[in-house]
Amino acid sequence: MLAAITFCSPSFAQTAAEPAKVADTSKGKALVDAKGMTLYIFDRDSAGKSACNGQCAVNWPPLMAAGDAKASGDWTIVTRDDGSKMWAYKGKPLYTWINDKAPGDVTGDGVNNVWHIAAP
Repeated sequence: MLAAITFCSPSFAQTAAEPAKVADTSKGKALVDAKGMTLYIFDRDSAGKSACNGQCAVNWPPLMAAGDAKASGDWTIVTRDDGSKMWAYKGKPLYTWINDKAPGDVTGDGVNNVWHIAAP
């Protein structure tokens, strides 16, 4: 049994370090959160800075990071205007869309021509 635990541990550690995974959607592969909800990027964000606050963040909830989260590889942590932390992929902050109701929904893609599916 110890061998099985040792064998599984590296895989678990790798999964725990990444705040999102890749899934197939009707528009191709996309990053999704732990619940399978599609993640989006916002054209008005700059690298390492979220421009989506207030009502924007109500409609486009940020992919929040725990205070002790550790960034690695393509994953970084962005400090929001309110001091909270959120995840970014390749420098782009990530959000879900309030109107996506089920895993795999992609209704936020193209909203106002500034929201796009976060591609891996």
